[in-house]
Amino acid sequence: MAAGIVVALLGSASFGAQPAGALDVRAQDAGDVYEARMELYVAAEAMTHVPWTLLAAVDQYARSLRREGEKELVAVRLPPPLFSGVGNPSFGSADEATIDFFGGKGRDANGDGFADPDDPMDRLFSVATFLRERMGEGGPEGEDALCSALEEILGDGRACDVVPNFARIYATFGRLDLHRHVFVLPPGSRYTLQANFGAPRHFGGRRIHEGVDIFAPYGTSVRAATYGYVEVVGWNRLGGWRVGIRDLQNFYHYYAHLSGFAKGIEVGKIVAPGDVIGYVGSSGYGPPGTQGKFPPHLHYGLYRWNGRVEYAVDPAPHLRMWLREEKKGKTR
Repeated sequence: MAAGIVVALLGSASFGAQPAGALDVRAQDAGDVYEARMELYVAAEAMTHVPWTLLAAVDQYARSLRREGEKELVAVRLPPPLFSGVGNPSFGSADEATIDFFGGKGRDANGDGFADPDDPMDRLFSVATFLRERMGEGGPEGEDALCSALEEILGDGRACDVVPNFARIYATFGRLDLHRHVFVLPPGSRYTLQANFGAPRHFGGRRIHEGVDIFAPYGTSVRAATYGYVEVVGWNRLGGWRVGIRDLQNFYHYYAHLSGFAKGIEVGKIVAPGDVIGYVGSSGYGPPGTQGKFPPHLHYGLYRWNGRVEYAVDPAPHLRMWLREEKKGKTR
């Protein structure tokens, strides 16, 4: 995790007082689920001093691991033994005194006298309180504690690196509706999309093609497909000059065979849909600098992390959908 990330996150919190009643938000009362979530995050921040950006990031990471998570107002939750306490005969709703007796961390946010793991308010407040206790006032010890807390909550060691970057994305744009997509080449570009996902490949050993090839003139701009952060930049023996971007759905976007990178593209860079990240080329299949072993094209790969393994998915249907939406001026 980047040094100082916990200090930066804690430093962004607003410490203004807000009544507990502000957490009383129901999904069915909100015209926009993003607005409902934001109200919860901001209220939880006021009560615990944990920045809404971090709470949103933890919640979104949990949502990305579960397909049904998109339907939930709050996806993140403390694991049952952590919420209710080890040895507690009931993992359901209980008063805080009982939960405390068994060493649990579940908390009542809405003042009804019970900490309910199925109530989105209690669920988020319990997570925020747990994070606040673990992180303390920040610093190196707080960073280690945040990593440990995230792994306990999410059961995923990768969360330590990804969640703080999700928080930086939310801090950069100041909102939650960050799921718009665009095609990876600019409008009007000349290109041919070869939907060859799964085709056999032999350079570097027998393998399958984990992406699609978009043939375009040398130097054509390559764009970020959505909001995210740059996770990898540099040379890869197969992919040549490549950029890897992780989005808020925990998809990893892999752009390879570039001729070069756009100015300012570096690890940690926050990007938005349409930002130029590099240029079409023919690099790869050899040591650094190898060029021209194939016609210029963009290799575009899409990988999904599910909390256990990262696997390639066919990007062609996604690219076609994003192209249609961009032409129609739609956002997602």
